[in-house]
Amino acid sequence: MTMNANQDTKLSEDFEEDEDLEIDILDIDIFNQLLTMDEDDDYDGDSSQDEEDLHKFSRDIVSQYFDQARTTFADMEKALKAKDLPKLSSLGHFLKGSSATIGVKKVMECCKHIQFLGKLQNINGKDSVDKEQALKLITQELQTGKKEYINAREFLGFFYECSFAPAKEDSDAEEDSKHDVSQATG
Repeated sequence: MTMNANQDTKLSEDFEEDEDLEIDILDIDIFNQLLTMDEDDDYDGDSSQDEEDLHKFSRDIVSQYFDQARTTFADMEKALKAKDLPKLSSLGHFLKGSSATIGVKKVMECCKHIQFLGKLQNINGKDSVDKEQALKLITQELQTGKKEYINAREFLGFFYECSFAPAKEDSDAEEDSKHDVSQATG
């Protein structure tokens, strides 16, 4: 999405026509706060370099988030295979915070559930669950979280007009996940 100085850089206005994407993938208010950190005071609309740099700050933060999420999901897979609930809870908490900072709602929600389940609490953090039930539910949340991560990455890649990671890497990770999950729960 290329914008000039006269265009509003707010995502909610850019995607006003497609509210379902906004509502399902991003917390628009949080993402707009991130966009306000982009330094565009010097943008004059004449240089293609200026256009490329318009959202450099927020794009770099989002790119770092996707790298971090990919690594954290891989660590979650290892912890799931080892049935290490405290580690899963800790990783869920970590990625929940990172996702909340960017406004990636569904990944944040899945990670919150993983955090609770790792403490043998239900997804609302109130009632208790046994270890096997927790592992089964974490498996489901992890698969959902990874799918939502891919959706967010594609959506924000469209917004920033870039690719945050090769699709093959996620396909390989998803296949590994299915294999690891069947071993962890089987």
